[in-house]
Amino acid sequence: MKMDNEHESRNVDDRRSSSGGGRRGMPSMGMMMMVWPLMKPLLKTKFGWAVIGVGAVAYFSGFNPLSLVGMGGASAPANKAQDEKQAVFIKKVLGSTEEVWNDVLPKYGMRYKEPVMVLYRGSTRSGCGHASAQMGPFYCPTDQKVYLDLGFFDELARRHNAPGDFAQAYVLAHEIGHHIQNMQGTLDKVQRAKQQWRSEVKSNALQVKVELQADCYAGVWANHAHKKFGILEKGDIEEALNAASSIGDDKLQKEATGHVRPDAFTHGSSAQRIEWFRRGLASGDLGQCNTFN
Repeated sequence: MKMDNEHESRNVDDRRSSSGGGRRGMPSMGMMMMVWPLMKPLLKTKFGWAVIGVGAVAYFSGFNPLSLVGMGGASAPANKAQDEKQAVFIKKVLGSTEEVWNDVLPKYGMRYKEPVMVLYRGSTRSGCGHASAQMGPFYCPTDQKVYLDLGFFDELARRHNAPGDFAQAYVLAHEIGHHIQNMQGTLDKVQRAKQQWRSEVKSNALQVKVELQADCYAGVWANHAHKKFGILEKGDIEEALNAASSIGDDKLQKEATGHVRPDAFTHGSSAQRIEWFRRGLASGDLGQCNTFN
């Protein structure tokens, strides 16, 4: 992927050095439930109370003590030089999405509002609650930010066998797709529908449509980015398709449980994700990304 001449986006909140995004507020109930099995035996001794006190001070100072026991994600990259190189690359990808969507969206009667990308290591706080490396990249409509632990790309390559720079670009472009959906009001409509239905199966099916549309929007970005900047090299499209296939619900379910449950899909099958990314890439048209009809 050719990104040498592209500029880095300035819409970046880089929290990697804080190992948790700076000072925190009170931990969530989910986090308390997660750490309670560790805390319970410590409450029985004075030494245990001291350990809890030190951990609390560390937590509110911005360090995630869970990273010491493998529950909070990596607090630091294994290779800082490589980590910085990856950060520069993903900032350039974000810059490319800004160039494309600022140019494309007005053609659909919309003015693009550039989101912020939060880079972090291990854990941090978002407008949607606690964020951890285990959650993977996500978009928070509340604060209109994309949250990304760069360690996810190592996981994508190692665990899901989906390496490559364009695979990484596809992941970010997908999250930016959610930002566009938020601007369009799609995410709000979907959330209201889920609350009205109160059916897990129906909610899952609707969420699949949301995710597949974001895949299609990622393809639209790739189409225009290549026309505008000539970013694609031989093998790049295959990297993105491989990534889309590797994180399809059917493949992930088969790896985890040995069987597939379509009614539990939340992102779509490998074939669906490939199909919708291809559709956006081939057309370069948001109008071809209506997964809801």
